[in-house]
Amino acid sequence: MFNHINIVPRWIIFCLDLFVCGISLCFAYLLKYNFIFDEINANELSRNILVFSVVNSVVFLIIKTYAGIIRYTSAQDSFRILFSILITNGLFFFINLLLFSFNDEPYIFNVILVINGLTSFLLLITYRVMVKYFFMYVKNFRIDKRHVVIYGAGEGGIAAKRTLDHDIKINMLLTAFIDDDDRKIGKAIDGIKIYHTKDFQNLIKNDKIDDLIIASHNIKPELKNKIVDLCLENDIKVLTLPPVRSWINGQLSSKQLQNIKIEDLLEREPIEINNDIICNQIKGKRVLVTGAAGSIGSEIVRQIALFHPQMIILNDQSETPLHELQLELQESNVHNNFHSFIGDIRDSFRMELLFQTFKPHYVYHAAAYKHVPLMEHNPGEAVRTNVMGTKTIADLSVKYGVSKFVMISTDKAVNPTNVMGASKRIAEIYVQSLYHSFNSKKTTVYTNGLSHLNQGSAAIKTKFITTRFGNVLGSNGSVIPRFKAQIQKGGPITVTHPEITRYFMTIPESCRLVLEAGSMGEGGEIFIFDMGKSVKIVDLAKKMIRLSGLVPHQDIAIEFSGLRPGEKLYEELLNDLENTKPTHHEKIMVAQVREYVFQLISSHISDLIKLSCQYKDRQVVIKMKEIVPEFKSNNSVYEELDTPNEDTELSTLKQ
Repeated sequence: MFNHINIVPRWIIFCLDLFVCGISLCFAYLLKYNFIFDEINANELSRNILVFSVVNSVVFLIIKTYAGIIRYTSAQDSFRILFSILITNGLFFFINLLLFSFNDEPYIFNVILVINGLTSFLLLITYRVMVKYFFMYVKNFRIDKRHVVIYGAGEGGIAAKRTLDHDIKINMLLTAFIDDDDRKIGKAIDGIKIYHTKDFQNLIKNDKIDDLIIASHNIKPELKNKIVDLCLENDIKVLTLPPVRSWINGQLSSKQLQNIKIEDLLEREPIEINNDIICNQIKGKRVLVTGAAGSIGSEIVRQIALFHPQMIILNDQSETPLHELQLELQESNVHNNFHSFIGDIRDSFRMELLFQTFKPHYVYHAAAYKHVPLMEHNPGEAVRTNVMGTKTIADLSVKYGVSKFVMISTDKAVNPTNVMGASKRIAEIYVQSLYHSFNSKKTTVYTNGLSHLNQGSAAIKTKFITTRFGNVLGSNGSVIPRFKAQIQKGGPITVTHPEITRYFMTIPESCRLVLEAGSMGEGGEIFIFDMGKSVKIVDLAKKMIRLSGLVPHQDIAIEFSGLRPGEKLYEELLNDLENTKPTHHEKIMVAQVREYVFQLISSHISDLIKLSCQYKDRQVVIKMKEIVPEFKSNNSVYEELDTPNEDTELSTLKQ
């Protein structure tokens, strides 16, 4: 019933404040004269109450103490009331000081002013707090309320508590805070005790807890996962707060409380990169990003824009997402230093026009076909985009003197079991051998027992750098958006195999490492990233179901569809013949890979491209296996092309 009471008009609050101040002045007189009524001059008291009311009215109108909603009284309201009391009583103190200087009696005794100031402030705050807690009690007086614990007793936690207190539509009752800060443990916020995170399990056992709100954005990923797992085991719903910058007008709304997402649980410690070095390289330069409309390419564009390049050239053949990226940049990029260029990287004439027109200093090559099953059925297209397209951009980079060419590769290029991975490996081989062909004195290759010698020529300006990493969270067509859609439809969730695992990395994290690797690369390197621990996909599916408030195999079924063509159970970042060496960044390593003779590999790739343009898929795959001997098809129609003993070797001996 009380939840539907309208907000009291301001004039009632104004009159009530004046009445309280009048009562306070009467009490000050009584206390001054020890509650002996006969000693109080009734005429003087009546006159002073009238004068005080007039002065208070003016001060209250100026400071607007009546403007706040009582049931939402805050510290700001308290400061306004204190300020108004100080002004009113200070004015009379000043009058008394003037009268005293002329040897006159004070208008009101100073002791009465002191008592009145303290009493009026106390009464004005007290009746507001009483009203506030009355409405809070009425709001919380429901036996079906959900009991909530807030993780984080900082500003975010306090904001979450106030939101729960004030929003009558939220059917939640806060029972405790938990925090890792030992200085806060055992203390209380508005009567709500703060417990240590270690005590959370005991809280679950001793109290009924329905929800946990994670209000801290500084929690370590390992601890966050541990707490969430504990909640899921005990059927506790986990909610999270958005970053402060996303709060509406700087205030948290109950509508912004969200179910925690699986992406939040797969995050790792924030990656620190050397922004100064990247800025020095990119600032004032023209940067080309191929595949700019994709999930990786668009994030690279966003991050590059922070370093104030002269221009970012956005290249993609997909019109709509490129247009959406352009609109986003127009809203957020104050420098407006970007240009959209529609074009297919396989179209050498269109790409030549791009390089002629803009003459980029840096190229970030993210354009590629990446879906394994699709490419397994379309080998010619995989080669035309991932190999021929890369070759086109790489050759033009050399021709037009690009300083650095950074290629985005994949862990599927390691010991590839599918056409997509093999095509990316061939692209890696081409850009690496292209650089080494102009920057090494001698390269020896052994193939079918015959050695070939390549004498290098003048070094080229372009430094070719390759980055290799696994799956990124939330990328187009990745497993997490697919699982979300299946859960929304009521299931089932389809997983290819109960033992399949994958490495995951967030898109911003992977792009930061790409920029860092690109800045430190001197040419010819293949950088691999620390992907952390691999994740079992079926466990990922179960956790996503539980995070949605459902029960795996009960509310949402999980079905195993079998490995898709070209898919393998485990991804690798290095093959058996490769090692790594560290860099100054703990998350980035350099793969010590085999080297190839450019003339020989270029000839093979030219033959491969000719076959792909004729769409002779079987011959394309045979040629790919010749170039990449470790390419062994898995769960594919091309398994029959694998020979038990592969004696073709195109790589060089270590010198």
